Amino acid sequence: MRLAYRAWDNAGKLVADVIDAGDFSEARESLRRQGLHVTELSETSSRGGGPSGPARRKRVGRGTRLKQLSSFCKQLYVLVKTGTPIVQALEAAERQTREATFKGVISDVRAKVEEGVPLSEAMTTHTEYFDVVTRSLVAAGESAGKLPMMLERVGALARKQVQVRGNIVGAMIYPSLLISVAMGVLMLMMTFVLPRFAGLFEQLDTPLPSATAMLMDISFVLRNYWWAVIGGIAGVIGGFVMWQKTPHGKRVRDTALLRLPLIGPMVRNFTTAKIARLMGILLDSFLPLLDVLQLVKQACNNMHYETMMARAEKAVTHGEPMSSAFSDERLINSSVYEALRNGEQSGQIAPLMLTVADFMDEENETVVRSLTSILEPVILILLGLVIGFVAISMFLPLFDLTASAGQS
Repeated sequence: MRLAYRAWDNAGKLVADVIDAGDFSEARESLRRQGLHVTELSETSSRGGGPSGPARRKRVGRGTRLKQLSSFCKQLYVLVKTGTPIVQALEAAERQTREATFKGVISDVRAKVEEGVPLSEAMTTHTEYFDVVTRSLVAAGESAGKLPMMLERVGALARKQVQVRGNIVGAMIYPSLLISVAMGVLMLMMTFVLPRFAGLFEQLDTPLPSATAMLMDISFVLRNYWWAVIGGIAGVIGGFVMWQKTPHGKRVRDTALLRLPLIGPMVRNFTTAKIARLMGILLDSFLPLLDVLQLVKQACNNMHYETMMARAEKAVTHGEPMSSAFSDERLINSSVYEALRNGEQSGQIAPLMLTVADFMDEENETVVRSLTSILEPVILILLGLVIGFVAISMFLPLFDLTASAGQS
């Protein structure tokens, strides 16, 4: 059979190619002998043009995927823990799933398991739901005969990620609503209210204050060239999205996120907590240290942290302490570095990292709530100033006219 794969080589470079093998296990073993760490493996179409149908399914939102993964792993854990065969457990999970797309994913995974494919390999055709960390934990559970424990850990990890995302999204709902309402009011004033004043200003036949003249010009552009304004905004957003996908754009974005006031420390703390939790869970699951570092590197969404994990891999390869790569206080809190260094000396890295992750998650939740409580009045003040400026600019010519009439 012809299989498409994505893997990381020993130099940390992503490799994507096609391999001919008898089955998934043979392909993985062949690639492993070549020094490649496989992250995705799926059947190609008959023409060799890429992954077959299931791998081409439309990607879902990450929040939705995490919720579905958490529920799926919880159901599977309960069934497998009680001795239910994996195929029957998958059938039960499929029956309990209401969402059509994910139901189809479970059905496809079940069909492959029925054919004798290990569960972790059956998941490789649906990487939009089962990421590399999930598949690695399931594979470790299958090889060690501890699949229920690994399913429980995958579900717990997904639930924790859902909780963190929910805290951030929930904290931003009210500020976003304030901004949306204020922008809507501002647009109504510029496109409907200001034009009604335009005729009055023309009848006054007096020079308009610069602020009023500027608003009238903006109102004219919005009413007559709205299509160009929308097209320009869409073009700028599209160009920015494409630019930040380039290596240079990604580096600039990642650097800016870490250096922004207030935002930078939050990004650092959330990323550090994520790295600590992943390292703790993966090491506690008896995965090799180099594989753990590789998986954590792939889970990082910031080039600076990816580079840090690559340094850790290099240190371990050369027999040096892994903690030496985590000493950069711009990326990792000094307390986390000390915990990791002590964990290396005592041989208790996994429990220490999980404890650090729990502590940091609690601290991050408090920081988000505090930042939101500060952000809300700041937004209200700024929006009040903007709308007040527009209102005063509209009535300023009338005030000037009244003052002139009083002097005459």
